[in-house]
Amino acid sequence: MNTLADILRGVERGAFPPPDLGTTVVPPPSDRASCLLAFTAHIVIAADVDAAWVAERLPPGDLCAPTNPPFLSALEAATGRHVASLDAMLLAPAVTDPAERGAATAGLSEVTDHKHPRIENALHTRDDVRVYVDEYGGFVLTGRGLADRVECAIEVPEDARGKGHGRRLARAARALIPANAHVWAQVTPGNAASMRTFLAAGYRPVGSEALLVK
Repeated sequence: MNTLADILRGVERGAFPPPDLGTTVVPPPSDRASCLLAFTAHIVIAADVDAAWVAERLPPGDLCAPTNPPFLSALEAATGRHVASLDAMLLAPAVTDPAERGAATAGLSEVTDHKHPRIENALHTRDDVRVYVDEYGGFVLTGRGLADRVECAIEVPEDARGKGHGRRLARAARALIPANAHVWAQVTPGNAASMRTFLAAGYRPVGSEALLVK
């Protein structure tokens, strides 16, 4: 049986679930979070529900129903969790060239003061969180999140926006991870500025996710 980790590692290699209008149900990756992931013509549900329960509630071949409120509400009730986010998933490989890695991380300093709300939230949803700040007060963090995937987040102060700092931080995330890894970013679809930032930094959309937490 596939695990969510198997599926995500496959996506990192470019091997996506089959675009067959189907649904795959796998166990949740940990007690911390369950999820529903939507890929091209395929849904993946990682939660404590079985395939028969899902089939009873989803019309065959309907790719909209799984991500609509009625089914997500049923999934919340069945798992005792709530949907914490509905995000686009973006993915990028690590920057591997040593010179490029050095250039991408120039000017960043690692910090251990994690009082910022965005960082405090990351500590609840990710392991091995590391945070780096730049001279403009922006930061980039990396950590291991859903199914042990490497994830990142960035923040640019309001008075420093519109100057390319976000794109630089998003690219820096690709240089702060092991050279053989990939990094995931979760972006609210309506946050067009953030979406443009990550796309410009070499990330590509690979699907969407609904994260369910306690």
